[in-house]
Amino acid sequence: MTVRAAGPADVEAIMALERASFPTDAWSDAMMREEIASPHGWYIVDEEAGRLVGYAGLRAVRGAQDADVQTITIAESARGRGRGRTLLRALLAEAADRHVHDVFLEVRADNPVAQALYVSEGFLEIGRRPRYYQPDDVDAVVMKLDLRGWAARDAASADDAGVCT
Repeated sequence: MTVRAAGPADVEAIMALERASFPTDAWSDAMMREEIASPHGWYIVDEEAGRLVGYAGLRAVRGAQDADVQTITIAESARGRGRGRTLLRALLAEAADRHVHDVFLEVRADNPVAQALYVSEGFLEIGRRPRYYQPDDVDAVVMKLDLRGWAARDAASADDAGVCT
């Protein structure tokens, strides 16, 4: 697993994975290019044997106290091995580096695996957006993470892991 910053040269591979993962509501190539190039965005890719198997994006305006997880996508063949968590934690670490206090996201109500991942990292459901994902008429679950609490918990876990008894 190699995680690195995404760049313009990654757009074609990202979009192939985007279309495979979101056949009814994939972003356009132009939208993805703009997100990757934006000074407010931070996109990363996950490669395995030179093949892109995941990507994730964060929108965090410098100086703002909140950020949004824009997307996390893992190829179906690479799911279930902790890659989504690794990408999420990398986004959260970047948000912390940008001094963000709260991180928001929307997740499809019909995606319990993603919801469970977010809850396990400390996200809480704060609302729903009915029929948000079109044309599928699927609700969005809106979630929020207190990033300072997450960072403190993460640091405590790292300290506990290093304690010898």
